[in-house]
Amino acid sequence: MIKQTIAFLGAGSMAEAMISGMVESGNIPAENIIVTNRSNQERLNTINIKYGVRTVLKDELNFAEVDQFILAMKPKDIDAVLADLKDKLTANQVLVSVLAGISTSYMEERLNEGQQVIRVMPNTSSMLRESATAISPGRFADMDNVLVAKELLKSIGEVFVIEEDKMDVFTGIAGSGPAYFYYLMEHIEETGRAEGMDRETLREIGAQTLLGAAKMMLERDESPTELRENVTSPNGTTAAGLNALDEAGGGYAISEAIKGAASRSKELSKELEGLLVGSK
Repeated sequence: MIKQTIAFLGAGSMAEAMISGMVESGNIPAENIIVTNRSNQERLNTINIKYGVRTVLKDELNFAEVDQFILAMKPKDIDAVLADLKDKLTANQVLVSVLAGISTSYMEERLNEGQQVIRVMPNTSSMLRESATAISPGRFADMDNVLVAKELLKSIGEVFVIEEDKMDVFTGIAGSGPAYFYYLMEHIEETGRAEGMDRETLREIGAQTLLGAAKMMLERDESPTELRENVTSPNGTTAAGLNALDEAGGGYAISEAIKGAASRSKELSKELEGLLVGSK
């Protein structure tokens, strides 16, 4: 059971997904979770009733009682938030940022020397507690606090501690990854419907097939290559399907999708930080 007190600065959809997972997991008492925003009392009331967590407007927050602050507002507001937090935080308190495109170094430069910062990136499957979430500690983050943050994030799925310079490729794989599978499902449905099957059945068949394959990779020791070979008989139906996929450039397209998303993630980070610096 996590005994630290956590405060969400922001109450949007990602914050709510995380709050829901944390409360449902039982890893942290609901009364140890505080949710704030600047002025939307109605939103805070909704979250309080729904999850049993404490809610206050930001100006009413008792900063001294909080161990970890989760930054979950819009990235464009980061400079104002950091300026406000700078002299309210102590070195033993931690900022955990879920803001896309904002590096730990950017935040550290705008806070007092030695301030602990951790950057995380969940994906949209956090709503079902099935996120693949990356966590990257900043220069001053204490490992005990990193482990607490990791344990909190396990409430919404699996957590992977990575170096921050790998965050862009993680985005290409896991951040954008759900969309690739949805795109695959679109084409499964489209092809099946052209053969006379109904959409609802196709969705269940396709989703169960993806789920089963994912579980095979997670629960068995074989590599993806070995698992593929196990179901591919020479001159069989799977071999024919894989040959068609290769001839259409399927493998190349997957690699290019990941690299394209990773490249755009890097560009967006530079653009966002450049805009923030230029707006001063």
